[in-house]
Amino acid sequence: MSDHRRRERYPGTHPQRFAQKYKELAPERYPADVEKVRGRGQTPAGTHRPICLEEILQILHPASGETGLDATLGYGGHAIALWNRVHPGGLLVATDVDAVELPRTEARMRLQNPEAPATSLVIRHQNFSGIERLLPLTAGGFDFILADLGVSSMQIDNPDRGFTFKAPGPLDLRLNPQWGKPGWKLLEGMTRRALEAMFTDNADEPYARVLAQGLSARRSPITTTTAFADVIRQTLAAQGEADPEVVRKTLQRCFQALRIEVNREFEALDTLLAALPRCLKPGGRVALLTFHSGEESRVRAAWTAGAASGTYQSVSSEPIRPSTQERYDNPRSKSARLHWAVRSISGLLGER
Repeated sequence: MSDHRRRERYPGTHPQRFAQKYKELAPERYPADVEKVRGRGQTPAGTHRPICLEEILQILHPASGETGLDATLGYGGHAIALWNRVHPGGLLVATDVDAVELPRTEARMRLQNPEAPATSLVIRHQNFSGIERLLPLTAGGFDFILADLGVSSMQIDNPDRGFTFKAPGPLDLRLNPQWGKPGWKLLEGMTRRALEAMFTDNADEPYARVLAQGLSARRSPITTTTAFADVIRQTLAAQGEADPEVVRKTLQRCFQALRIEVNREFEALDTLLAALPRCLKPGGRVALLTFHSGEESRVRAAWTAGAASGTYQSVSSEPIRPSTQERYDNPRSKSARLHWAVRSISGLLGER
């Protein structure tokens, strides 16, 4: 019996739901259609557009024979460019915590670069907090390191992952579905004070207190994205807040706050920042893309401390923003901030 499945039908001329966008989900078969989507300033479903790619290549300056790390592989847009530049004789190590997207990205990258030696690309399924476990793959550390701290479009767009309030789905929000508690389960065990702290610390949410009260007063479990969003909307309405833009931004912040809590993102980032000097060769370059104040403040503090101690010989004084054209072409890049640092030449790998 054939396992061929008829594609999902949809009303009208354009698909609306993620599963209906069969052309966008198969870009290798429908490249012209995918380019039309990009031309409208949208990200095709199931894909991701690398942010600040040219700026990152200038900062990291990958060269043939070098060993680099892309600590947040995602869709592979940054990684394929870095990998191409370390030939011949170089190595790119890439990691990602997402067990769903990782094998797809590896297969796509190897298909795009068939002439590259298979051993010149090493991919590991792990969180970037475990960066020091990768040092045995190098000869004295990495020449360059990249970490894009944003959530990939593939995760945001797929309602089954639970990252968006724009479509119904399970309130999951795990970057690695094989690890930790999903968002709905985490909410079950949180007190009003813990909820308020989460919204405040993870997203600077001005309505943190009343939202925490609204969620803690809910008797039935909040297991879906729509249920979580409904409580937020209802709580804001009870406060007399009806401005659609305020509601939208509050929803974004609340989903961000819960996602950060579910994945312990700030703990992982703090561990990465502490480990970076021990993982870079003297003169090694690092670039980090941040997307909100919680990430940015941590990176700035690490850069300031590293420059003061002599660990870094130079750091970015101000982050680089995507160009006006990139922000127009890819609206999801608007909140991105690119930070960089260079390891001191005199620093020794492993010093503490």
